Amino acid sequence: MSELDSRPGVVSVETIAGDRARPDAPPALLVEVPHGADERAHYDALLGRLRGRAPQGLEAFFWVNTDVGAWAYGKATARRFVEENPTKSALLVRCLLPRTFVDCNRVATFAGGDLGKGDLTACIPSYVRDAADKALLLSLHADYVSVVRAAYKEVCGRGGSALVPHTYQPRSLGIDRVDDDIVAKLHEVCDDGREETWPLRPEIDLLTRDGERRELSRAGLEAALVAAFTASGFAPEVSRTYHLTAETLGYEWSVAYPGRVLCLEVRRDLLVEEWRPLEPKTVDDAKVARVARVLAPALAPEE
Repeated sequence: MSELDSRPGVVSVETIAGDRARPDAPPALLVEVPHGADERAHYDALLGRLRGRAPQGLEAFFWVNTDVGAWAYGKATARRFVEENPTKSALLVRCLLPRTFVDCNRVATFAGGDLGKGDLTACIPSYVRDAADKALLLSLHADYVSVVRAAYKEVCGRGGSALVPHTYQPRSLGIDRVDDDIVAKLHEVCDDGREETWPLRPEIDLLTRDGERRELSRAGLEAALVAAFTASGFAPEVSRTYHLTAETLGYEWSVAYPGRVLCLEVRRDLLVEEWRPLEPKTVDDAKVARVARVLAPALAPEE
C-alpha cells in the first residue's frame, strides 16, 4: 500500500484530471476534507466497531455537528478547477471517520475546552471511555493523518495549493461542552424553534488568520475572496467565528506550507435543501455550485 492509497473506512483518495493534464505532473490542487464523514453509513460503521455504549440518541449530535456539504463543495470546486485549468489535476482526500467519535482536524492529544469561550471540541469526546475504543480511534486518526501528510507533501510541497473546506452550524447554540449530556443539551436549545433565538454566524468565514491576526493564506487571496464572495451575493467575514489555532491540523498544514493552504467555513443552511438541526439533510447541488464558482478561480495556480 502506498502512502496515498485509500484506506477502507478511514480515508478515500481520488484524482480529478483536466483534459490536457500530464499524468506525471504533481496535482496543482489538494482538497482535504477532514470532516468528510457526513453520511449515516459512516456513523453506523464506526459506531459498530466500538465496544463502549454511546449516549442514547447520539445520532442527533452527529447531524448537528457533521460538516454536511463540505465534501460536496470541495469536490465541486476541484471539478471546476480542472475545467478552468485543463492542464492541471486535483487530488481529493476525504476522511470517512465521523467527528462524533474522532476529529481528524484536531491534534490527537487535544482534550477540548469551553465552547462558550470559543474553544474547540476534543479530538476524542469524553463520552468515549473504553480504553480499547480510544486506542482504536487514535490508531485510525494516525492512519488518516499519515495519508494527509503525504498528500500535502505531494501537492503543496511541489508548488500546489490546498483547500480545506468546512461547514458549520448556522447559529452559536450556547452549549459549553460536549459530554454525556450532549443530546439533552441539543434538544434544550433546538426544540420548539429555540434554535432561531441563538446568534447567527457569518455565511462565509475565511479561516485565514491565527490568534494574533496574522494572515497565513496566500498574499492577496483573502481580499480577493472577500470581494468575490460579496459580488456573488454572500456576506463573507474573516476569522470571525474561529481562527487558525495550534489545536487543529489545519493550522499545522498552514504553517508547514505558508501561503499555500486555504481553510474556510460555509454555513450549512446555505448548502442544503432544508435546514433541520437534529435531522438528516440533503445537499442542494445548485447551492454547492454557487460556492464552487467563487473558489475555483481564486485557487488557480500562479503562472
